[in-house]
Amino acid sequence: MPIIEPTYKPPFYFKNGFVSTVYSGLARRVSLKQERERITLNDGDFLDLDWSYSKEKSNKLIVLLHGLEGHGQRPYVTGTAKLFNTKGIDAVCVNFRGCSGEDNLKYRSYHSGATEDLEAVIEHVISSKHYTEIYLKGISLGANLILKYLGERNTIHNQIKAAIAISVPCDLYGSSKELHKIKNKLYHDRFKKHLVGRLKIKQQKFEKNLSIEDIKSIKTLLDFDDVYTSKAHGFTDALDYYEKCSSLQFLNKIKIPTLIINALNDSFLPPECYPVKEAKENSNLFLEMPKYGGHVGFVDKRNVYYNEKRALEFIEESF
Repeated sequence: MPIIEPTYKPPFYFKNGFVSTVYSGLARRVSLKQERERITLNDGDFLDLDWSYSKEKSNKLIVLLHGLEGHGQRPYVTGTAKLFNTKGIDAVCVNFRGCSGEDNLKYRSYHSGATEDLEAVIEHVISSKHYTEIYLKGISLGANLILKYLGERNTIHNQIKAAIAISVPCDLYGSSKELHKIKNKLYHDRFKKHLVGRLKIKQQKFEKNLSIEDIKSIKTLLDFDDVYTSKAHGFTDALDYYEKCSSLQFLNKIKIPTLIINALNDSFLPPECYPVKEAKENSNLFLEMPKYGGHVGFVDKRNVYYNEKRALEFIEESF
């Protein structure tokens, strides 16, 4: 499809990508009542789902996936949930394994390509609820996961009608290289600190899989993916993980209306993460590249972000 012309005009101070990214990650607040449900996965592990509902019973649901080291209460997912609830659509914010405030049971956890866990959530929703229309929206890592999920399968559930991917690092290796640059040192170090902190807790339960010396060897996010992510999830190394889980290679096979919004001043994304060619060649793929927005920093009026409004508009326009 033709590239979508963005209409995003942020307040002056939020034209700066660093300011919009940091403000949205640390300062934004969204008040939302949620109900938690725990589901058991096929391997005996668990996922926690945080539900919020429209005032009236709905047959429509949006499934929301967070980013790296996020969770179901982060404003970038609860903001969407709250907006959709006001429009008669229920919402479920998925907490990836180990992200709900309690370490998961297995040595493995979550990663950018763990589509089997998304499938488990969707199957649970379809079997236990009464939703005839399901929409998917992912942020960053969660966005890559959704795009991979939609493109790697020959068929998807009929109930899934549309998807939205925000600030998506669809080329994982390219995005990794960006995160390791000096311009992103603050982000890189913050991510690494949180990831290594949780890994130290996991090491105490799985000493045979991971040693203290292994953890001490982690100096960068690439090291983390080499030492833990790849090995815990069946990949040879970090580069093998990036290659097999990048959603860019699956975009041409997406068969439902799917919107990607990647800001041009997102410091996490290399040129490869703006899939113009793929969008032009796939009638189901829509690409919007606002000049501003940073990484998940689409600040807008009344605490409803531009990407949240566009997600709702895209779904309404698709039907």
